Amino acid sequence: MKKVLFTGAGVAIVTPFNDDFSVNFDLLAELVDYQIKHGTDAIIVCGTTGEASTLTHEEHAKAIKVAVDSTAGRVPVIAGTGSNDTAYAIELSVEAEKLGADGLLMVTPYYNKTSQDGLVAHYKLVADKVNIPIIVYNVPGRTGLNILPETYLRLSEHPNIVAAKEANGDISALARSINLCGDRMSFYTGNDDQITSFMSLGAKGAISVLSNIAPQVSHDIANKFLEGDAKGSAELQLKYLDLCNDLFIDVNPICCKEAMVMMGIPVGPCRMPLAPLNDANRAKLRASLEKYELI
Repeated sequence: MKKVLFTGAGVAIVTPFNDDFSVNFDLLAELVDYQIKHGTDAIIVCGTTGEASTLTHEEHAKAIKVAVDSTAGRVPVIAGTGSNDTAYAIELSVEAEKLGADGLLMVTPYYNKTSQDGLVAHYKLVADKVNIPIIVYNVPGRTGLNILPETYLRLSEHPNIVAAKEANGDISALARSINLCGDRMSFYTGNDDQITSFMSLGAKGAISVLSNIAPQVSHDIANKFLEGDAKGSAELQLKYLDLCNDLFIDVNPICCKEAMVMMGIPVGPCRMPLAPLNDANRAKLRASLEKYELI
C-alpha cells in the first residue's frame, strides 16, 4: 500500500495580491496559519485556485517556500507544479522538492494536450526525477483532456504517483478507477459538492475551494465520513450545497476571492484575464454569504 498524503479536506489556497497585483506573501503566510488553526488537513499551494498560470517562476517558487515555512510541518504542503511543457514541469517539481514540499499536484497538459499514452509518459518522466509523491490532477473542463480509469491503473504502477485529484464529476468513472487501482492510488474530489459521494466510494477526501472561506466546514464534511458518520457528512454536505455551487457561478477563483474580500480578508482581485464579477453575480454571492452567516 502506498503512503496516503492526507485524509480529510486540503485547501486549494488562493494567492493573495496587493492593489498593484504583486503577490502579498505576508498575507499568504497568515492565510496558511489561519487554515491550519481552523481544521484544514493539507495546504495545496500554486494550483488553479492559486492562479499559478499567471505567476512568474520566481513568484511560484516563493509562494511554495512561504507555504512550507508557514506550515512548519503541521500539515502536508502540496505544491502545484503541473505544466503543458514536460521539461518545465520537471524543473518546477525538482525545485518544489528542494523547497520542502511534501508532495506535488500536477495538472494534465493543457492546450497542446496529449494522448493517454502521452499522459503516462509525461507523468512517469516527472516522477522519475523527484523523490516525493505526486497527485495527478484531472480537470477536463479546463484542459480539454480527461484521464481514463485504465490510465490511472497504468500511472499507479509508478511508486511516486500515489493519488489523483479528480474534477471531472463522473462518479461512475471514479468507481471504476478505484476498483482498478485498489490501494495503489488514492483519490480526492476537486468538487466541493461531491465530497460525501466521492468518499462513499473510497476517496480519501477533498482538495477544496470552499475551505478558503469555510475551512472547518470542509474538514467536518470529510472527517465525519472518516469517523463513520456518513449520515452527518451527507447532512452537512447538503446544508452547504448552495454555497458550494455559488462559489462557481463564475470562473474559479473569481468568486472565492471576491467572497473573501466581502468577509474582510483582503486577498485582492484575480489577475487578468480573470475579470471581476458582474453586479448580478456579486449580489448573488453576497446573498449566499449572508445566508450562511459568513458576513
